[in-house]
Amino acid sequence: METTYDVLVLGGGPGGYPCAIRAGQLGLSVACIEEEEVGGVCVNWGCIPSKALIANAHFVEKSKHIADAGIAVGNVNVDVDKMQDWKGGIVKKMTGGVRSLLKTNKATLIEGRGRVVDKRTLEVKLKDGTTQRLAAKKAIVIATGSATIQVPGFEFDGERVIGAREAVSLRKIPKRLLVIGGGVIGLELGMVYQTFGAQLTVVELTDSLLPGVDPECVKVVEKKIAARGGTILRGAKAERCEKTANGVTVSVSSSEGQKQIECDMVLVAVGMKPRGKGIGLEEIGVTVDARGFVPTNERCETNVPGIYAIGDVSGVPMLAHKATKEGEVCAEVIAGKPAAKDWVTVPGIIFTDPEIATVGITEGVAKERGIAVKVGKFPFSALGRALSIQETDGFVKFVTEVKTGRVLGIHICGPNASDLISEAALALEVAATAEDVALTIHPHPTLGEAMMEAAAHSIGHAIHIVNR
Repeated sequence: METTYDVLVLGGGPGGYPCAIRAGQLGLSVACIEEEEVGGVCVNWGCIPSKALIANAHFVEKSKHIADAGIAVGNVNVDVDKMQDWKGGIVKKMTGGVRSLLKTNKATLIEGRGRVVDKRTLEVKLKDGTTQRLAAKKAIVIATGSATIQVPGFEFDGERVIGAREAVSLRKIPKRLLVIGGGVIGLELGMVYQTFGAQLTVVELTDSLLPGVDPECVKVVEKKIAARGGTILRGAKAERCEKTANGVTVSVSSSEGQKQIECDMVLVAVGMKPRGKGIGLEEIGVTVDARGFVPTNERCETNVPGIYAIGDVSGVPMLAHKATKEGEVCAEVIAGKPAAKDWVTVPGIIFTDPEIATVGITEGVAKERGIAVKVGKFPFSALGRALSIQETDGFVKFVTEVKTGRVLGIHICGPNASDLISEAALALEVAATAEDVALTIHPHPTLGEAMMEAAAHSIGHAIHIVNR
């Protein structure tokens, strides 16, 4: 027996559930199929829970220095069990909110594992073990997201060798934490537990942490890790590990030879892989590349009519906010609206300490492309608001085209970079020039003034820093 809807959305993460909600708003009958919990990786063990822990770590770090401002707080105790219960409450509230929004917008949530049978049919294995067939009149949307990559020899056991999923739910802080992978996930979570007292070692295969990020931003974060007693091994490979009575021994090789590193826990954080394979797409002719991505056009359409893909599974950048926008676009396309993916930039945020946020291209990429650029930079150490909150590490950097003055990239490392970057994204979307931003009055005293000052610096008009 089949149940028929206009649209079937396979996956209830940050791409899938907004797609289902928007489809419902547009008058389409829609079912969202999710095998675990709505909200996907982002809400359940990614963006939201990790940022809850990061916020707590930030408070702990701040408490160590607030005495300089005349406030004595004494020793701050981290109650890990209570913190995890609090974090779990946030997740529960978020998932409950998603469920309510789906229901309010007349989108049906079906809990089970779905598989594509043909371009109009899904088969869902429900949680009770039974199977249900669903038919789509208009479209099937693939929103299956991504999963953590495992490294051979470092298989997750949930205790000594873990991935990001386990790392946000630890109820004991490891004394010695080794992180394999110096990317976003590894540094965010590694720095959390370093702040809580863990001795941190980061093993990165490439010559730099956070590949692709502005090198000057990376240096600020590297300096902070080192200042807290952490060790960073670049150009190094974690070969294998051996579990011992006292923890884990990791063999690491580099140009300097091989060394054995003793630790209590290993966090494998080498990235995420798309979940495009093994769900029936190849059998019906949908293109799935070697990595598991499902290629799409600007209308979220795959090569098979009626099959769409959004979010992580459809390609990089693998970011929740990009998935959400694609979900909305996809629903509008299916409903016959003149929608498409036409954004100029997708902001990227890294919740290290300090935060890094970026839009557009770096100075290095511009030079590789033969574009003559000017660079303006304003340090938070020269900003009154940053001084008043004791967060002066980092800067705002503008990369502008010499010929037109147009802003090509903005890179922020410092306090509240994750909030400041929205103005930067808008600057690129409206093709603003550095002069446009510099002439826009920014309120004082705020962190946002650094945007105005950096823009002015790039055209030689800065007031609170020496112009070059």
